Parts: sequence; structure tokens; C-alpha cells
Amino acid sequence: MVVFLLVLVVVLALLGGIHWYVWRRLVRDVTVPGGLPRRLGTAAVVVLPLLSVAALVSARAGVPFRLQQVIAWPGQMWLAVLLYLVLALVVGEAVRPLLRARLARRAPAAAAPGPEPVPVAAAVAEPVAETAPAPAPTAPAGPATPVAPAGPDDPTGPADPSRRLFVSRVVGGTAAAVALGTVGYGTYGVLRGPRVKRVTVPLAKIPRAAHGYRIAVVSDIHLGPILGRAHTQRIVDTINSTQPDLIAVVGDLVDGTVENLGPAAEPLARLRARHGSFFVTGNHEYFSGADAWVDHVRELGLRPLRNERLEIAAGFDLAGVDDVAGESEGRGPDFARALGDRDRARAAVLLAHQPIVVHDAVRHGVDLQLSGHTHGGQLWPGSLLAELANPTVAGLERYGDTQLYVSRGAGAWGPPVRVGAPSDITVVELASKQA
Repeated sequence: MVVFLLVLVVVLALLGGIHWYVWRRLVRDVTVPGGLPRRLGTAAVVVLPLLSVAALVSARAGVPFRLQQVIAWPGQMWLAVLLYLVLALVVGEAVRPLLRARLARRAPAAAAPGPEPVPVAAAVAEPVAETAPAPAPTAPAGPATPVAPAGPDDPTGPADPSRRLFVSRVVGGTAAAVALGTVGYGTYGVLRGPRVKRVTVPLAKIPRAAHGYRIAVVSDIHLGPILGRAHTQRIVDTINSTQPDLIAVVGDLVDGTVENLGPAAEPLARLRARHGSFFVTGNHEYFSGADAWVDHVRELGLRPLRNERLEIAAGFDLAGVDDVAGESEGRGPDFARALGDRDRARAAVLLAHQPIVVHDAVRHGVDLQLSGHTHGGQLWPGSLLAELANPTVAGLERYGDTQLYVSRGAGAWGPPVRVGAPSDITVVELASKQA
């Protein structure tokens, strides 16, 4: 409990510091004290993080699903905008002094005084005798002539608002435009739906009859308050268009209960493949009632593989294990049960949500493991963090005699935004070395 409280305090302090920085650069530095823009900006910097926290905890707090949907859009989207606002503003810190220096160099040249005017009295003075030079008349002392302020067309930059205010507005406005543009494009990529990716995987033990066998791999759909039935239907239509021999749904189907999201999952009943559709749990199923979801997907026509294996007519074994998050409920992965007594002369394809179990797969002679979980990082630079926690973040890699393929996933967790990690449905085509 003490550790949890310490972590909570650190997280809240970090969020508070980040939002103060954003307020300083995008509200205080670019608005006039007491003005309406400053009051509105301050209110937004207070309300938006509260909505983000509410969006993250509302499901576990038992908030009605309709209210979850209302909170989710602004709360989740702010998290993505905040990430790229901070990154852009940090880059802007390097640009800010350069811009100020450039404006300062231009100011003196434009403001340099011209030659002093000749007094009118000197031009009309009477001539004097050559023998006695008269002293030159002097203009009476008086107040200095004020210099007119720079106008809007002055190349030195605006004087009202000040140069500092001008620089802050340029940097802040550019940062906001970059952040909103990045998040907008990333949101379009998710709502448009995943694209099909095709990968050929040669397996030494696959018989010639299985050459060209197509497995449609989809992971991390993440149905929830934002991604609903229309998202599922896009995925089903995309998978069916590839005409796969087998469909593998490798976890993180949902972020919510069957009661709230059952209707959103119904299009899965229209999945079509010659040898059927299969499902294994992901960590998010254990946040949402894994047993209830296993029963529900079975009703929709998918076959759950819970630490079990079956023989596919094409000539290989298909196995599936529960996610490691199930260990807290006594239902974690059991490789001995799923693979322990099989004929190792046959190729084995394993469905496992998290790539980290690949080392267990190697020990049990798995030829190909199909996983998800990482989202490919989802929001750059999240891929750098994902690399620290996973052996493979995305794509195909080999570990001993086992090949591991990791899908980036078809949905998104949290904000429905992907940057640098486009969503995908992968058609894995098995290739026989005997063909």
C-alpha cells in the first residue's frame, strides 16, 4: 500500500508539472493577464486532465457505460494531444532563443537615427564680416523628439505585442498546430480501419499439402467506449476479404464487460474461414471478465483455445495458451498441457497474446508463435518503451528454431490514435520447404 501511494504521488506530481509547463507556454506566455483567452485556457488546462483521469478509471469505478462514452472522447484524446504538445514545445525551447536573436539583430539597424536636421535659422542668417567670424547660432535646448513606435509593417517585428510575446505566440501556435495535426492524422488511421499486411513464413515441418495455407491474424481490437460495433464490422469485412483458411484472434478483444460491449462484438459471428476462427485471451480480458468473454465468443462461433491444442487437417498442430495476466486468477499459460504430449514431427503453430512467452515456446518445440499486445508502440516514441518490455515489438523474428510474428493490432488502447505504428490485420502464409 505504501509503495502504491508513493507511485501515485510521483505520477500526480509529474502530471501536475507537465500541465503547469503547458499552461505556462500556451496560456500565460501568449495571453494578456485578466483577459478572456487566459481564463478559458486556464480552465481547459484544469478540466482536461480531470477528464483524462475519469476516462481511465470510469469503467473500474462502475460508471454507467453511456457516461463512459461521453467522458472517453475528450479525456482520451487529450492524452494524445498532451504527448505531442509537450514534445513540440520542448523542440520549441531550442527555437525560441534563435528567433529572439534574429529579431534583435534586425532591430538596431531599422531603428538607427538619421542625420540631424539643419536649424532653419542658420539657413536665413545675415552674412557677417570676414574679419570677425561670428559664432554659429545654436538652437535652444528643448525636449528630445520622441521616436515613433514601430508599425505593423516594420521589419523589426511588432512592438505591440512585444517581441517576447510575438516569439511565444509563434512557437506556441506552431506547437499546437503540429500536435493537433499529428493526433488528427493518427485518429483517422484508426477510425479508417486496419490495412492488410501479408507475410510468408517458411516452416520445415509443414507438409507440401499445407504450402500456401493462409492464417489471418488479428489482435488488440480493443472494443470499448470509443471503438464499437462499426469498428468490429470493418475488421470482419477486411478479414473476410482475404479469404483465409483459418482466423486467429490473439487477445485484447475488449476493454469492458459483456453486458456493455456484447452488441459491439456481434459482427464477429460473420467471420468466415475454411477451418474456423480461434481465440485466446489477452491481458485486457482479465480486466473485463475473461470467463464471460470466453463464453460469449464461443456463442459467436469462435473457438477459444485455453491451454489446449488440436490437429489441423492441413497437417500441423494449432495450440493456444491463456495470457500471463490470468495467473492472478489461476488461469495463466500452461505449455505442458497445451504442447507437452504432442508429436514433434508435426509443425506447431502457437497462439499467445504476449511475445514474452516465446522462450517457453522455444523450449516446447513451437515452430511459429503468433502474438500481439505491443501495438507496435502505438504512439511514437512509445515503440522505444515497448522494445524494453518485449523481445519483438512488431514483425517476424527468429528465436532458436521458433519464429515469432507480432502484429501491431487492429485497434488502439486509450486514445484512438496511432503514430508511427499503423494498425494491421496480417495474413500469414505458410510455406513448405518440400514444395
